[in-house]
Amino acid sequence: MRAQFVLSEIGVGLRRNLTMTFAVVVSVALSLALFGGSLLMSDQVNTMKGYWYDKVNVSIFLCNKSDAENDPKCAKGAVTEDQKKAILADLDKMSVVQKVTHESQDEAYKHYKEQFGDSPLASSLTPDQMQESYRIKLKNPEQYQVIASAFNGRDGVQSVQDQKGILDNLFGLLNGMNWAARAVMALMLVVALMLIVNTVRVSAFSRRRETGIMRLVGASGFYIQAPFIMEAAVAGLIGGTVACGFLVVARYFIIDHGLALSHKLNLINFIGWDAVLTKLPLILATSLLMPALAAFFALRKYLKV
Repeated sequence: MRAQFVLSEIGVGLRRNLTMTFAVVVSVALSLALFGGSLLMSDQVNTMKGYWYDKVNVSIFLCNKSDAENDPKCAKGAVTEDQKKAILADLDKMSVVQKVTHESQDEAYKHYKEQFGDSPLASSLTPDQMQESYRIKLKNPEQYQVIASAFNGRDGVQSVQDQKGILDNLFGLLNGMNWAARAVMALMLVVALMLIVNTVRVSAFSRRRETGIMRLVGASGFYIQAPFIMEAAVAGLIGGTVACGFLVVARYFIIDHGLALSHKLNLINFIGWDAVLTKLPLILATSLLMPALAAFFALRKYLKV
């Protein structure tokens, strides 16, 4: 097959159906940008899980004088020194515990002021209103229930809090958003495929005279179909290139020059450029193969060339 003939036919087809080709490029670009974005979102959630789950603690909050007056869980009074020693001794005996850190009321007040110093409530708090706590690093974060069952309801203990549970709610929200993006991506892919099929059919219909002559002179079916298939593939590849550009620009401006510079988000471990670059070949391959296959089956089913 002469490459010059195929290239010329591709150019003719793209020019004749310029508006539909533009629609194909835009729809493919948007759908694949959403596809790549959903993959990157999954990587981001997994990166955050690996980063935060390694740092989560189980916190045992101890009753203070204010809790003894207002909280039924602390009806027996504020925690005593003997109770604190007993709790610490029991924690040291537990095989699931990797490390125990004690946070005093003064330390809790200092940390609160560092994090929420601008809050109107901060000015009214005093150190004796803060809770002492034991921060427990587990060997396996999934074993929180071992600590909860052992210390919930114990004298001097106000509550046992699992930070992993809070993170699970956050990651559940992020995963929900990711699935919503995938649903929109699937819809956009269906629209793109429909546009590709219609573009190929219109292009083939507008050149039915040429294809009829080629059939009369004995041209093979593949020889006749190849320009249409490659025309769709080129349009899809342009859309895939645009989608890759979207992802690179989004990573550069949103993360490198946006979120990563925010002081409020400096504890989030964002995905690196390697995660983005490894997705680009997949997007380009999809943008090339998806339109080509759609065009191939459209020609076989509808045009019978």
